[in-house]
Amino acid sequence: MSNLFMPLEFPDATCCTVPGNAQILTEFVELISARRLHGVFQPILDMHSGKYFAFEGLIRGPLGSSLHSPQALFDCARQLNMTCQFEHLCREIVMADYAQLKLPGKLFINASIPCLTDINFRQDGDLPHLQALGMTPGQVVIEITENHLVSDFSALHDVLADYRSFGFDLAMDDLGEGFSNLRMWSEVRPAFVKIDRHFITGIADDPLKFQLVRAMHQIAETCGSELIAEGIETEAEFTTIRDLGIRFAQGYLIARPSAEPLAQPIDCINQLRTSARIIIFPQQETNNAGYVPIRQLLRAMDTISPDIENDEVYARFEREPKLLSLPVVKEGKPLGMINRYTVIDHFARPYRRELYGKKPCHTLMNDAILAVEHTDSIQEVARRLSSDERDHFLDYFIIVRDGRYLGVGSSRELMNMITNMQMKAARYANPLTQLPGNVPINEHIERLLASKTPFVACYADLDAFKPYNDIYGFRRGDDVILMLAKTLGEVADARDDFLGHIGGDDFMLLFQSADWEARCRQALALFDSRIGHLIEHEHQAAGGFTAENRRGEKVFTPLTSLSLGCLVASPGTYHSHHEIAAGVTEAKRQAKKTSGSSLFVERRTLHGLADDSSNRLGLLGNDSSITAFDHHAQ
Repeated sequence: MSNLFMPLEFPDATCCTVPGNAQILTEFVELISARRLHGVFQPILDMHSGKYFAFEGLIRGPLGSSLHSPQALFDCARQLNMTCQFEHLCREIVMADYAQLKLPGKLFINASIPCLTDINFRQDGDLPHLQALGMTPGQVVIEITENHLVSDFSALHDVLADYRSFGFDLAMDDLGEGFSNLRMWSEVRPAFVKIDRHFITGIADDPLKFQLVRAMHQIAETCGSELIAEGIETEAEFTTIRDLGIRFAQGYLIARPSAEPLAQPIDCINQLRTSARIIIFPQQETNNAGYVPIRQLLRAMDTISPDIENDEVYARFEREPKLLSLPVVKEGKPLGMINRYTVIDHFARPYRRELYGKKPCHTLMNDAILAVEHTDSIQEVARRLSSDERDHFLDYFIIVRDGRYLGVGSSRELMNMITNMQMKAARYANPLTQLPGNVPINEHIERLLASKTPFVACYADLDAFKPYNDIYGFRRGDDVILMLAKTLGEVADARDDFLGHIGGDDFMLLFQSADWEARCRQALALFDSRIGHLIEHEHQAAGGFTAENRRGEKVFTPLTSLSLGCLVASPGTYHSHHEIAAGVTEAKRQAKKTSGSSLFVERRTLHGLADDSSNRLGLLGNDSSITAFDHHAQ
C-alpha cells in the first residue's frame, strides 16, 4: 500500500518498563512505523433491498504473527500511551484500503470518544485523508466504540456537531453492553445503533433476549435511529431479526471480515431473506413473565413509637378519619400495627379509656404482622396472605428492606393487582396449558398475513366435552385438555407451526409445514388412542354416556372425540385475523357434523390470488372445492 499520508511519530519501545513486553512492543513499533497493517471489511446487509448497505472497516496485523489481532495491537498501543495516535493511523489505513477496493455503500469506521475529542486529531480530522482518496464524508459513518464515562455531554455535543457539519453520520456500538448506553443514545442521537451480539446469540429460543431486542427496536423507531443486529451466526437468529423488522444485519452467517469482500451477498442469504416462512417467536414462560415486586404497592405512612400513649393514638385517628392503621416502629424495626377499630373498640367500653389512655400504645398493638421484603413478588405475598390464618385483609402489611421499615402495602390493592394480572395473563397465555392465548394467536396471524405467507389455520375442538365434565368432574376434564395440548404439540413443528390455546377445549394451530394434512391426521389418531385411558370401561362398552343436556334432559352422548376444521389461507385471500377466525370457525362447525374424530378442510380461495408458494405447500385442491375427511373412514 502506498504511503499517502505523512508518517506519524512513535515512541521508543525500550522505554517500556513492563517485564517481558519489550520485545513485542519493539515489534509493534517497527510494524506501525513501516505501516505493515491492512484493513478487512465485514458487510452490513440491508434486509429490505438484499444488497450490502455498508462495510465495517477493521484493522489487522500481518497474518500468522502475534500482532495479527486488533486486540493485541491496541494492547500494545495502550502500554505505549499512544492509543489515539494508533487509532488515527488505523483509520487512515482502513480508508485507503476501502477506496482502493471501490466497494459500494458506506464505510463504518471505529472511533473511541477520547480520540474523537483529542484536540491533536480534531484540527484536521479525517477530511484531508478522504479528499486525498477521492472520498466524501457522506460515505463514512463514525462508529463510537467505547463506553467511556462522559462527564461533560455538552462538550461531546460540540465535537460531534463538528463531525456532523462536515457530513459524517454517527453510529453507536454495543447497545446493551453497559448501563451508560441508553444515556449515550439519548444524548448523541446517532443515525445507527448496533445491538450487542450478546442479545442476538440464541435470540430465537430466548424469550428475554427477544423481548429486550423488540424493546430496542421500538425505541429506535421512536427516536429515528436504524438498528444493526450484529453477531448473527445462525439461520434462526437471521430470520428472527428479519421477522422483528430490524433492517440491517451483520455477522458470520452473512459474511466474515475479509481483505477482499464480495460486493454482493451470496444467493443463499437472499433466499433466506426472502423466504416466505415466518418463524415462531419465543414465548415467555407465564410463571416468570408475571413477576412484579411488591414495592410497586409501597405506600408511605408515618410511624409511631411503641412508647406513645394510647390517648395520642386515639386523637390521631379522630383527626384523620381515613387513617385505618398506624405502623409501630422502633429504631427502624417494625414491631406491629395499631388498627383504628381496635383502639375505638377499647375506648368505647366503660372505664377502658381511663384504664388504657395513659398506657403506651404497644399495649393495643397487634404484633402478628406480615412483613415482606420489597423484592418479594406480589404473587408470593398474596400466597402468604391467603394461607395465613390471621386476618390481614382489613389492614395493611409492612414492606421492609433488609428488615428495616420502608412503608406499607394495602391488602385490597394487592388483591386487585393479582386479579388484573390474571385477567391480562389469560389473554396472553392459558393458565392451564401455558400455551399462548388469544392476543399472541391474533398477532401471529397478522404477521403471516402481512408477510403474504401461505399457511393453514386449524381449529381444534372437543366433541361431547360438556357431558364428560358433568360425569367425571372438572379435574378429569382438565386432564383431557392437557392431553389434547400435548398431542397437538407433538404433531406441530416447533419452528414453523404455531400452537395456541383459545380457552377451554378450543385450540388453534397455524401451520406452515408442507405436510400439515398428515400432521392433522396424526393428531386425530393420537387423540383416539389416548382418550380411552381417560374413559371408564362401562362407558367405552356402551359407546357413550348418558348425561343432562342444557335443557336438563337425560340424553345419550357418544364418546368424546376431536374435530379439526382447517382453513387454507393463500396470500391475498384474507386480510385480517377476524376474517381468518370467522372462516376457520365455520370449518370447525362442518367438522363437528361428522361423528367421531374428523377433519374438515375448507380449500376455497378467491380466483387468481393463489400463488406458486401455495401450490408448493400443497395448500390448494385441484378443483378449489370444499373437501371433508372422516378420520374413521381412512
